[in-house]
Amino acid sequence: MIPATLHQLKVFETVARHGSFTRAAEELSITQPTVSSQVKQLTKAVGLPLFEQIGKSLYLTDAGKELLSTCQDIFERLNNFQMTVADLKGMKQGQLRLAVITTAKYFVPRLLGSFCQKYPGIDVALKVTNHQTIQQRMLNNEDDLYIVSNPPQEIDLHSQSFLDNPLIVVANKNHNLAGKAKIPINCLDGEPFIMREEGSGTREAVQKLFNKYNISVKVRLELGSNEAIKQAIAGGLGISVLSEHCLISEGKFGQLTILDVESFPIERRWYVSYLAGKKLSNITKTFLDYLLEESPKMTFPSSSILATYATN
Repeated sequence: MIPATLHQLKVFETVARHGSFTRAAEELSITQPTVSSQVKQLTKAVGLPLFEQIGKSLYLTDAGKELLSTCQDIFERLNNFQMTVADLKGMKQGQLRLAVITTAKYFVPRLLGSFCQKYPGIDVALKVTNHQTIQQRMLNNEDDLYIVSNPPQEIDLHSQSFLDNPLIVVANKNHNLAGKAKIPINCLDGEPFIMREEGSGTREAVQKLFNKYNISVKVRLELGSNEAIKQAIAGGLGISVLSEHCLISEGKFGQLTILDVESFPIERRWYVSYLAGKKLSNITKTFLDYLLEESPKMTFPSSSILATYATN
């Protein structure tokens, strides 16, 4: 057996994850020389180099990659063991690692708030990011569950839909189409448009619909943030298609309104996903059951109510 300590393995895993001795030291609250010393001792115990330095970049060797995979398995098993012990004692204690797509930030915290009140011993690590980063985190097995609008087909996942995610046309309340009913979709032809970035699930769904009806819009801006898009709409730069959940914080006196355009909303769903073959901890199972049970009870502003704001 390799005479390595758990501390050395943790230091190594942190360095490998960050690709940096400095950032690993910052995360672990120890000095950089200590990090270097622990990695050096572990390298000696393994008998093969674990990292190679090329320029200013740090890369894992083949041995390093194998050890990283082993470390991740060890730490996950230990974490699951701790949560199992807590569960056997009648307590729900441990950590839930959750990664969600940016639009999900409008409703996931509401679910987490009530969940954490019910299970105060559970700590939640929530990562809000884009589709590309979510896919990378999936490949690295960095989280317990993922909430996405379009589960990637190229990754082997277990996915379950749990909530409607309608896509609607959003405009400035002073737009010339605001307040009108049953607007033909061809009225969008030639409109100044604000699009999500390439690769966005929302953009793909919108483009598919526009191609179906041969609609060509003038893409004035491409933005990767729903909040930035809302500000651009409020500033009169164009219209866009957003998840209805993005308007949760909008009210009667806001600058935005929903246009009643034919073929909208685009019906989509939210999905909760986890890696196929991953053994879910008791904490993860508890949150998954809670999510599936409580999410249908959530209420959101309806398009019909928000669409009337432009005429008030």
